[in-house]
Amino acid sequence: MANLNILIVEGNDPKNNEFFIKAAKSSCSENLRNLVLKLEPNSEIKIINPARDDQTNTALENIKNYDGIIFTGGAMRLNDMTDEIKKHINFASNCFKFEKKILAICWGLQVCSVAAGGKVAPGKNGAHVGIASDIEINNEGQKNSIYKNKKLKFTSPAFNYDEVCEMPHGATLLSSDKVNKVMGLYFTSGKSIIWGLQYHPDYEYWQMINLSSARKDRILENNHFNNDSEFQNHLNYIKDEEKKLDFENRTCEVRNWLNHIKMD
Repeated sequence: MANLNILIVEGNDPKNNEFFIKAAKSSCSENLRNLVLKLEPNSEIKIINPARDDQTNTALENIKNYDGIIFTGGAMRLNDMTDEIKKHINFASNCFKFEKKILAICWGLQVCSVAAGGKVAPGKNGAHVGIASDIEINNEGQKNSIYKNKKLKFTSPAFNYDEVCEMPHGATLLSSDKVNKVMGLYFTSGKSIIWGLQYHPDYEYWQMINLSSARKDRILENNHFNNDSEFQNHLNYIKDEEKKLDFENRTCEVRNWLNHIKMD
């Protein structure tokens, strides 16, 4: 295959985009764009926001030109079901009409799951605040190409309050942790194949620390930590984990997805 042509679907609205750029020094889509180009320097990448009808219409008109689609993370909450969120779900549903390989990360996993008939709800065991510890790849995950060369138990950047509580029909669970049962998911919908990750192979820990710090008041208000001291200890834990996580293992899933596309 010649140079990869990738469509990246931004998961944030403009307000949250500004927040991410200020705290993490990049929007979700630009962050993924930078990673893809680091792994596949000759890739051609188009970024769209599903809330923009002109962008989605153009993307769907040209969708056959894209080798793969990535749905990014984002800060919206699925069950708010605003008009903008409905547009994200609708765009995913339209993508499923085509033979596409899709990587769906965090918010992207939730959007694609709902578009395929699954359900999302607030996490019954709490939230991931900057980090997901001891994610375990199950037997099905060990056989799936998305986890090729990945450690069977790993810790990863992550940030989510909601979880996929009901998987799309026929979906295969690939990995879990103590907070969310669905951390890695593989399913088909329409003509598309979707790999979904509830965590962030695309983000670095320093970005998660900055995002957590910027959201500190809201995090404490929602009782994710008992007090400021406990919150600071959590950030220190993330800093310690940052020293252990290497680039190859952190980004393994994105690399495997790109390699899978190149095989066609």
